[in-house]
Amino acid sequence: MGLTRVLVKDGGFGTQMTVHVGNSVDGDPLWSARFNATNPAAIINTHLDFLQNGADIILTNTYQASVEGYMEYLELDEDQSIELIRNTVRLAHIAKEKYLTECYQAQLAVPEGYPLIIASIGPFGAHLHDGSEYTGSYADYVPAKTITDWHRIRIEACLEAGVDALAIETIPCQMEAEALVEMLCDDYPDVKFWVAFQCKDESTLAHGETFADAANAIWDMLAERNAQDKCLAVGVNCVHPKFVTSLFKSLNGDRSVEDQIPLVVYPNSGEVYDVVKGWEGREHCVPLANYVPEWSQLGAKIIGGCCRTYARDIRHIGEAIRNWNKLKKVA
Repeated sequence: MGLTRVLVKDGGFGTQMTVHVGNSVDGDPLWSARFNATNPAAIINTHLDFLQNGADIILTNTYQASVEGYMEYLELDEDQSIELIRNTVRLAHIAKEKYLTECYQAQLAVPEGYPLIIASIGPFGAHLHDGSEYTGSYADYVPAKTITDWHRIRIEACLEAGVDALAIETIPCQMEAEALVEMLCDDYPDVKFWVAFQCKDESTLAHGETFADAANAIWDMLAERNAQDKCLAVGVNCVHPKFVTSLFKSLNGDRSVEDQIPLVVYPNSGEVYDVVKGWEGREHCVPLANYVPEWSQLGAKIIGGCCRTYARDIRHIGEAIRNWNKLKKVA
């Protein structure tokens, strides 16, 4: 699955889902994962919104799905919780089949194997519901094995239900990324993935490590294991878009095009979250589609959106990506 063209990833799942369920997502300890159990139709329709607006890739709604969370807040037992995670992946498959049927009926061609279904594997901190996914503070006291054991249950449930790859995403600390990559290489040698870090500024991860150092460490680990072909990309998500170009330059700026590390990026809209007032500043946001040429030039192979990005934003990103892919073909 080496990527020859830039692909369009979907947008903020919880954001787009508000179109179907209203604003009941923020503040819920399960976030949008509650609706996997209570409103599966809204999950399917949210996936469809992104597919109908040009997404090549949809992520399963499993970012904040955990056995502990479901046992505590939905009063399921362990087996039921794991089955709900599997079923959440199946909802993405239902959306894909619906979309492909629509395309067939409209005589629209879809590239072989697409759209891709990729499992959202959010950080250990997300299930703690204390904001530590944006600080990585748990890296200082939680052993790596505790973190990988916690991830393994959800990863296996997603793989059993069938996904094309894993999105190891919003990872705030180098330790968690390295532990997960090591586990995937050792125990799941056939599984493809990407790793996207959460960064607090134009050079550093949320936990304080340098982005370029962390990304290079992952790339070197993969090289040592002869496994770089397993990794679709390394990059960032859930960041302010104004930080992305600097982050990517710090990693790929001095590399030739042939030596660039393939990158993935799906930032937030550019709005800023205020605990009291909620999201603010949409009117000042630069459209994410405007960034597509500069990020692609730096090696981005997968571009989409995270928090506060809707299906319409993905449509615009997709248009910009198709223009870029055409230019590259001509060149």
